[in-house]
Amino acid sequence: MGTLNHLSLGWLTPVLSYLMACAGAALGLRCTLRAMAASGPARRNWLITAAAAIGSGIWTMHFVAMFGFTVDGTELRYTVPLTVLSLAVAVLVTGLGLTVVCHGRHRGLSLLSGGVTTGLGVAAMHYLGMAAVRMHGGLHYDAGTVALSVLVAVGAATAALWAAVTIRNVYAAAAAAMAMGLAVSCMHYTGMAAVHVRLDPTRAGLDGASPMEFVFPLAVGLGSFLFLASAFVALSPTAQERAGYREAGEPVVEEFSAEAPGADPARPERTPTEAEAGHREAGHRGVGRQDTGRRDRAA
Repeated sequence: MGTLNHLSLGWLTPVLSYLMACAGAALGLRCTLRAMAASGPARRNWLITAAAAIGSGIWTMHFVAMFGFTVDGTELRYTVPLTVLSLAVAVLVTGLGLTVVCHGRHRGLSLLSGGVTTGLGVAAMHYLGMAAVRMHGGLHYDAGTVALSVLVAVGAATAALWAAVTIRNVYAAAAAAMAMGLAVSCMHYTGMAAVHVRLDPTRAGLDGASPMEFVFPLAVGLGSFLFLASAFVALSPTAQERAGYREAGEPVVEEFSAEAPGADPARPERTPTEAEAGHREAGHRGVGRQDTGRRDRAA
């Protein structure tokens, strides 16, 4: 049996991986909120962005945490195709869950279906990522702990989707993203607690890429995207929030009626048509003739 160490770099990897999960959740929740308020191609685009954010956030969290995972007596490498596949699974299955929630007619059933789908996708991403690990030996899992990690993933996904379709306040959404980040981190370390390693004494070379050759550059790129996109989306209010600002007393530009075009000094006066100008001129002449007749009778 190999000796496992999940914190070989101290608390740096757990904290940094938690921040990655929070960033992906925050961006995904905000994009889902915009998808719920949109329709047509706009809704589709927001859902794609939300799926990419949540999926890549979960994937980045997993592999940043894996930088702190070591096994005494062997080096660790990663199979590139399986690593990329785990990222694609996280994004695609998350997108499927979000689509079920946004387009479902029965809210409770849609949340349950979307949560189960997304949670299974998160678990599949985790164990695909573990299947990509190459070492001088093999990985074995405790079945009960694996089942517990899947339940944690499903619960975390369901809670996140509920927050996505329910929460409208920015601060509440930030709290929900932090809670989701914690739940995803708990799922990861629960799954890692199920791992046992049996070392093989052979010293044959390992295939695959080292973490610094492949995983680290991809994780840094995805992490930068998440933080920059999260800042941009978080600072732009939704339509509901704009309406809330107006109700709170923000000035709202109102339309003015055509009968009083000069009521708004910033609004240019409408040029009358020829027919309107003729009617007005005829009316002025009629008023002038009535005034002349009154003056003649008075004289």
